[in-house]
Amino acid sequence: MGDLILGSSSPRRQAILQQVEQPFTIRKPDVDESVIKTPNPVEKVEQLANIKGRHIPIENDQEIILSADTVVGFDDQIFEKPNTRDDAYQMMKQLSGQSHAVFTGVMLRSANQEDLFVERTEVEFWPLSEEEILWYIDTDEPYDKAGAYGIQSIGARFVKRIHGDYYNVMGLPISQVIRRLKAFNI
Repeated sequence: MGDLILGSSSPRRQAILQQVEQPFTIRKPDVDESVIKTPNPVEKVEQLANIKGRHIPIENDQEIILSADTVVGFDDQIFEKPNTRDDAYQMMKQLSGQSHAVFTGVMLRSANQEDLFVERTEVEFWPLSEEEILWYIDTDEPYDKAGAYGIQSIGARFVKRIHGDYYNVMGLPISQVIRRLKAFNI
C-alpha cells in the first residue's frame, strides 16, 4: 500500500481528501508558477501540475506524489487568483450571466510510474448585479481562488448550474483521482 503525499498547501484540496477519508501527508512545492506562459488553460494546468509534482522529491518506493493546479478559462482568457480588488471585480463582471470552464491539471507520480490528466467542468453564473459583485469582492473570499470565486462557500450563490465534477471546481476532481490512484496501489 502506498503513502500519498499531497504537494499542495491548498486548504480545499486537503479538505477534499479528508472528506473521502484518504490519508495523506503534505509537502509543499516551492516553484515559480510565472515560468508557465501558455495562454491555453489545458496546457497551463498540465504544465503547472507537472512542475509542482516534479519539484517534490520521492523519498521512498511507497510514496505517491499528488500535485494539482486549477484555472478558470473564459473567452480565450485564463482567470487565476485575482491580485487586486479590481482584478476580482473584472473577473466577476465578465463571468456574470455567462458560462466558463474550470480546468484542473493533476499529476500522480511514484518512483516508477506517472499519470497526468486534466479535468474540465462547465459552470454557468446567474446574471449578477453591480451591488452583488461589489458586496462579494469586499469579502475575503475571491482573493485566493481561481476565477475570483469559491463554489463551496459564498460564491455558490452565483452558480446557476454546473456540468461536470463539482469537486473539480473546488480544485481537485477527487473521484477521478481516487480511481487513478488504484493503479498506484492506493
